[in-house]
Amino acid sequence: MNMIEEVVSAHLPVGETLRIQKNRIEGAEPKKRLAIVTGTHGDELDGQYVAWQLARVLKKRQPLLRGTVDIYPALNPLGISTIYRGLPGFDLDMNRIFPGSSEETMYEYIAGGIIEDIAGADLCIDIHASNIFLREIPQVRINEQSAETLLPLAKFLNLNFLWVHSAATVLESTLAYSLNSLGTPTLVVEMGVGMRITKSYGDQLITGILSVMSQLFMLEEPCPPVAPPIVSTDGNVAFVNANASGIFIPRVRHEERVEEGQLLGLIADPLSGGVREELHSPASGLIFTLREYPVVNEGSLIARILGGAL
Repeated sequence: MNMIEEVVSAHLPVGETLRIQKNRIEGAEPKKRLAIVTGTHGDELDGQYVAWQLARVLKKRQPLLRGTVDIYPALNPLGISTIYRGLPGFDLDMNRIFPGSSEETMYEYIAGGIIEDIAGADLCIDIHASNIFLREIPQVRINEQSAETLLPLAKFLNLNFLWVHSAATVLESTLAYSLNSLGTPTLVVEMGVGMRITKSYGDQLITGILSVMSQLFMLEEPCPPVAPPIVSTDGNVAFVNANASGIFIPRVRHEERVEEGQLLGLIADPLSGGVREELHSPASGLIFTLREYPVVNEGSLIARILGGAL
């Protein structure tokens, strides 16, 4: 059975209603529940493709489905419709107001309703794309406090890289942190680049979702084959930042493997025709983050390199 359900709603000043909706797909035995969440940031669009395509894939497999899948395609529908990363009119990042509150602002009320609806799921997959500045390989980011619970399932998600963060780097006001604190296991997916859809990444993740569902005994079919991911902690990741402002001209490709000292790119000065800085790799490894938007300022993140991934 398939149903479009309202999760939470609130009246807007212009006489309209803000509605957060989900697509519920139920199998014959709705014992376990999987939540697929995306659209928290209006400029992250890979999740829109995943929500659309996953619903189509699961409807074809519905006779094999043993559980319930809730797909939340747009936690921030106004942001998506206006191509605005945050909450239009409020200058807020929606992923900084969880777990929300029924007694505060409209969006905190919305956030509280979302948490209440997802809480209790056997697993939540929170899908993000990168912003317009950086391109990311498909990866899962996990708070080290939740790693013991989340890593076993994350390894079946068919993504290239599992990055276990230290607790200090994880914001407590995010959807994932709030749900994990409530005992609802939540994996955060990052991939692609802002304002674009990378179809190959979306298809890769859908295969991984089906694989995880098989592990949870939610699909009566063999687990799709998935590639083993690289698992890393903060200590294995090297950062490259610009020391000058200008235009970044890359000399490597995203997902390329580089050697320590290799030239990654230039910071060019369009006014003089000169080069303000040459950027070299601080380690040998895999470029899993690379600057996409060419205009940079001093301190701008240029690349992240997974050391030893050769």
